[in-house]
Amino acid sequence: MNKAYYIKFFLKNNIVAVVAFVAAVISCFLVFPDKQYADYFDVRTLISLFGMSAVIAALKNQRFFRILARKVIKIFRTTRSAIAALVAITYIASMLIANDMALLTFLPLGYFVLHSADKEKYMAYTFTMQTVAANLGGMLTPFGNPQNLYLYNRFSIPTGEFFSIMLVPTLFSVLLIALCCIFVRREPIVAIEEEEYKLNKPKTAAYFVLFAYMILLVFRVVPVLTGLLVIPVLLVMDRHALLKVDYSLLFTFCMFFIFTGNLARIQAVDEFFRMLLGKNVLLTGVISCQLISNVPSAVLLSGFTSDYARLLIAVNIGGVGTLISSMASLISFKSFSLYKPRERLKYLGLNAAINFGFLILLTVFCLFVPFL
Repeated sequence: MNKAYYIKFFLKNNIVAVVAFVAAVISCFLVFPDKQYADYFDVRTLISLFGMSAVIAALKNQRFFRILARKVIKIFRTTRSAIAALVAITYIASMLIANDMALLTFLPLGYFVLHSADKEKYMAYTFTMQTVAANLGGMLTPFGNPQNLYLYNRFSIPTGEFFSIMLVPTLFSVLLIALCCIFVRREPIVAIEEEEYKLNKPKTAAYFVLFAYMILLVFRVVPVLTGLLVIPVLLVMDRHALLKVDYSLLFTFCMFFIFTGNLARIQAVDEFFRMLLGKNVLLTGVISCQLISNVPSAVLLSGFTSDYARLLIAVNIGGVGTLISSMASLISFKSFSLYKPRERLKYLGLNAAINFGFLILLTVFCLFVPFL
């Protein structure tokens, strides 16, 4: 009984990693392991993801993000402004700490604000908008979304070009999110009573130095292997942060490196994907995200096209849509189900309506507005 429960729990929480593992194993029967396997792995991406995840976990252990968010929330005194602030904080955080970490940090805060203000009727809408903000907020920075970091390294995209590619879609997404927040009614809310937390300033400062160093690594300013210096530092300062690294994501990347590397060596598969991408990179990428999620789509499709600009946009705007288009969407659904188990269908309906609305508008905008 207990074993079955833990297996079910593991599969539910690591479904993408499991699928990636199965896909990698199957591909190994099609292309038998050889010396070329070593070339599949993008070491810079893996070390960057590991280092960022470890430093963010350390900052989270200091409650830095909760303290910062609560100070901002205290300023706002209406439902519209409070929800807009929650969405904005999630959006900005996703640029710096990635979408899944932003949601894990700020969804509980969203529940706390709405519950304490007796405004839980807005929870489904708030969680949905926070999810959209998290998925779209990381578009602008190379380290905002895992797929960005991978493509940034995979194609050695110049930093200035990366920002220029993503600037227009980012501005359009901000406009759409802002318009959605305006629809919330302006109802007064009472001041929120909360427990006060104090930062350990020396530790927090040290973690910010580490975070800045990891950004330099992402931007290729410092040698890639020096990113592993976070291990001895955190072993001394906060070893628990190393346990909270998203190892499932790292494992998923490794498995998809094997899977996509093998697929690229199969002539029929190579020709098929090149044909699809030759017709429309953006549309192929967006549809792929709806079926297999955005990170796997980035890894898979990058082996069959050199049009990294449109692929980059596709795997970012493709993060909205179905629940499986982004792991962040699954995190939100699971979180909402814990708080409001009887309202899951309501959440799914509202989430689908808003997400597909964003997906259609963003896709049409990026297809027909000539900014590339």
